[in-house]
Amino acid sequence: MAVRSAQHVDIAACERGDAALARAFTLLGKRWTGVVLGSLRPGPAGFRELARAIDGVSDSVLSDRLAELTDSGLISRTVDPGPPVTVSYALTARGEALMPALHQLAEWAEEHLPPPDSA
Repeated sequence: MAVRSAQHVDIAACERGDAALARAFTLLGKRWTGVVLGSLRPGPAGFRELARAIDGVSDSVLSDRLAELTDSGLISRTVDPGPPVTVSYALTARGEALMPALHQLAEWAEEHLPPPDSA
């Protein structure tokens, strides 16, 4: 029976982990994605509410992020035929499951990243 060294690395496990991180950051690494998800944490919101809550995001980028997050199953889009017609977005169970990780990332950023220049 061979004894493994303390520095043995399970290459297959590392590759699986790297692939999973790559998949996650392909979606979550896009600008504004995490902020959109975080803005939906308190509850459903309409497009205008989100646009006002997320300072600096353009309508076209917000629209793109909402579509991508809906397609990925992290948020749901609900249309109320009205009148007037209203559309709201909310976290799904998959989106809610991501909230602890996003919270940890925010805490890490507070501790380890310099604040943006205020100039």
